[in-house]
Amino acid sequence: MPKRLLEDMVKARPSRKEVVEEKLQKIRQEPRQEKIRENKELGEIGTNHGRSGYMLWFVALISVIFCFFALSFLFSKAEVVANPKTQDIILNESLSAVKNSDTNDLSFDLMVISDEENTTIQVSGEKDVSEKATGTVVIYNAFGSSSQTLNIDTRLEGSNGKMYKTKTRVVVPGRSKDGVPGSVEVDIYAAEAGVEYNSGPLDFKIFGFKGTPKYDKFYARSKGEITGGFKGKTPAITDIDRTTAVGNLNDILQKKLLQKATSQIPDGFILFKDAIFLNTDDLSVSSVYDNNSATLTLKGTLYGILFNEQKLTKKITEDKIEKYDESEVYVPNIKNLAFSLFTKDNVSFENVKNINFNLSGPAKIVWKLDVDKFVASLLGKPKKDFNQILSQYPDIDSAILTLSPVWKMSVPDKAKNIKVIINYPE
Repeated sequence: MPKRLLEDMVKARPSRKEVVEEKLQKIRQEPRQEKIRENKELGEIGTNHGRSGYMLWFVALISVIFCFFALSFLFSKAEVVANPKTQDIILNESLSAVKNSDTNDLSFDLMVISDEENTTIQVSGEKDVSEKATGTVVIYNAFGSSSQTLNIDTRLEGSNGKMYKTKTRVVVPGRSKDGVPGSVEVDIYAAEAGVEYNSGPLDFKIFGFKGTPKYDKFYARSKGEITGGFKGKTPAITDIDRTTAVGNLNDILQKKLLQKATSQIPDGFILFKDAIFLNTDDLSVSSVYDNNSATLTLKGTLYGILFNEQKLTKKITEDKIEKYDESEVYVPNIKNLAFSLFTKDNVSFENVKNINFNLSGPAKIVWKLDVDKFVASLLGKPKKDFNQILSQYPDIDSAILTLSPVWKMSVPDKAKNIKVIINYPE
């Protein structure tokens, strides 16, 4: 029994070879276990990393959504498209106005513009002309201290032997105390027509004093030449040429004056096309013909009746709209209304103080909206209250509110973010 126990003890002790093989086996197994351990650790790290990535994406998405909504609220806009209240009317109104009135009554201003137009035409006709020479003389009184009255057509005998007459009645002052003769100036004309009465400076005697002491003491001397005398045929404009030329001049002059008038209409005033009147002077024809041509000159004055558009519009509205509440209105086509001045043929525009006239034609009265007040009433209001706010503005017929972004349910609280478009008729 002891012998077997010893044998067992001897067998239980491993041999050197077994020890070596056991160590080699451990060495072979260590890399595999290390690799398994590394893979396990990497798996745990990968799992943790995946979870962190999902969290980052979630946070980023929430941030983007927040920024989007923040920017949309920051840049929110509102647009209102409104149609104003209008009313069509037919006018046939007799009205009156006072010139330059400062009262509430309807008033008018008068535009006055003058100009002239000329043209040169060929002279194709002839006419008999009888013209008397004219000039100016100074009559002296060396007879005494008393004045002397000379009637119109007093005859003056010239030193050329021709007879001339005074154009007006004159009084020649008497001689002064120191002996200086009294004198007076008067226009004269030849007793007959003809070039023979044309002359340089002449001396004259008063023919009616001949044979009396006054004959030598009353005398006259011409100032400059005596000219214009003629008798015979001279080139002349035919009636047809004259009528044609005057018609053309009148048209050109009227267009010129109308252009001037249009450019001078003050802001806020109306000049109806039928409220323009042209008065022309007598045609002036040059008496000097050059190469059988003559120059014709036509002078004219334009009178234009101006109305303050706002006052006239108010007057029309008061007459046509019942219970007019003084709201601001305008008439888009007011300039196209027909204007007719009563008794225009008897009107003296130089002295006119008031006028009576008629305005007629179709018109449209349009109410104006106080945009600033309207915008102020919208600031920050919910979209659902828009119609209620709209009911407070009778000047608006209809309107549409558009908010952006589309999910906005209230109007921006800053006026600069609200745009109002009003479809005013033209």
